[in-house]
Amino acid sequence: MTASSSTSLSAPASAGASQPPGEAPLVLDTDPPRPLGFRDQAAFWLNLGVSLIGFSSAVTVLGTGKAQLSFAASVTAIAVGTAVGTAMLAVAAVIGARTGAPAMAVLRGLFGTRLSYVPTVLNIVQCVGWGVYELTVIAMGAEALTHGRGWHWLYVVLAGAVTTALTVRPLGAIALLRRYVAVAVGVSMVYFTVQLVRQGVPDPGAGNWHGFLGATDYVLAVSISFVPLAADYTRHSRTPGSAFWGTFAGYTVAQVWCFVLGLMALLQVQGDSTKIFDTFLGVTAGWLFFAVLVLRETDQSFANVYSTAMSVHNLFPRVDRRVLTVGTGVLVTVLALPVKEFADWYYGFLGLIGSVFVPLLAVLAVDFFLGRGRHGGWDMSDGAPSRPLMLLPWLLGFVTYQFLAPSDIGAWWTDFWGRVHGWAGFGPQEWTSASLLAFLVPALVTWALVPLGRRGRGAGAPAQDAPEAAARP
Repeated sequence: MTASSSTSLSAPASAGASQPPGEAPLVLDTDPPRPLGFRDQAAFWLNLGVSLIGFSSAVTVLGTGKAQLSFAASVTAIAVGTAVGTAMLAVAAVIGARTGAPAMAVLRGLFGTRLSYVPTVLNIVQCVGWGVYELTVIAMGAEALTHGRGWHWLYVVLAGAVTTALTVRPLGAIALLRRYVAVAVGVSMVYFTVQLVRQGVPDPGAGNWHGFLGATDYVLAVSISFVPLAADYTRHSRTPGSAFWGTFAGYTVAQVWCFVLGLMALLQVQGDSTKIFDTFLGVTAGWLFFAVLVLRETDQSFANVYSTAMSVHNLFPRVDRRVLTVGTGVLVTVLALPVKEFADWYYGFLGLIGSVFVPLLAVLAVDFFLGRGRHGGWDMSDGAPSRPLMLLPWLLGFVTYQFLAPSDIGAWWTDFWGRVHGWAGFGPQEWTSASLLAFLVPALVTWALVPLGRRGRGAGAPAQDAPEAAARP
């Protein structure tokens, strides 16, 4: 996988003998094909940036009642939050392109193989949870199209079957997204944009910028939520540059467009997120273009199911990828069948798990570009030694995030952080950004630990001048 044995996943000579040509490896320790250029990555991330969830999530930017932001403030928050968050996402994409390894396997170089299992398990939980959520949202969208007629379970099963089929040949799925789906999604988005603009955009919060930073922080966090998945796809990029710019351009354009369109739709129904689908279905021929968006939502569930399998691969590297993806697809479908709606604790739990990946990216990026990765010590082999010291900045970043934005998983959790705020004599302020500070704190701590990492690397590790030399495929 790499030029240096210290960074390789150490593939056996027979690994991947039955590998379909031009497709993702069947086992972890096999060199990945790299057919994806800028347009492939841009189309893939453009599709991921548009979602039914994104439309309704615009309510978190707009606010409610008298606290609603102005339309100008909301759009600015969406643009700034997306640009900053997607820049972080693109950094993770570059690391995947340079190492050629899936996201969780990359963390072997940061923590060591055994300790990398900790974030791996958390990512499996997160991806399964989001996979269930996506299949449920697809079913809800299908029910909206049929005005409540039909069978919820049938929509879930069909969505699960399509999702699982896409994961069996993932690079083929990405090619399909680029050639056909991205175009259909673009046409649908243009149509809805024109229709909603023609109806006019109410602005009940005109002139209000109070809460702007909080809205920006939420949008930023949405972008970063894809960080633990990015390398699973950009490992197949032809160059790090195509990975960075394809990810940044595709996802930035799509998420800004999706959130702004959702914002316009919400304002048409006085900010009621439960009626947002009615806005789209209420325009001329809206059902047709909305059906396109419902069908393409499977790329969201595809990403979650496939990345679950890639995470499991870090635990069981010799198991056939197809077995893992099919098994994961069946599991997510079964778990989604009884779900009709989500309690607040479910969103809070996913937020809690997701909050670990903002500081994790900070630790990874600093150590990869300035520490071990820069000096040729990025060991992703099965025997990569544990580096428990790197858990410290990650933990500090997680604490920072929860201190500033406690996840709503229960009264006991929010009460605990309320007591911490009382002890500290300080709590979340309007100017405090949980995502940015939870990135900055661990980044600075990791930077301070870089000299210790160099001394502890050992004399046997080869020296390189840059991360691209340490992790060049």
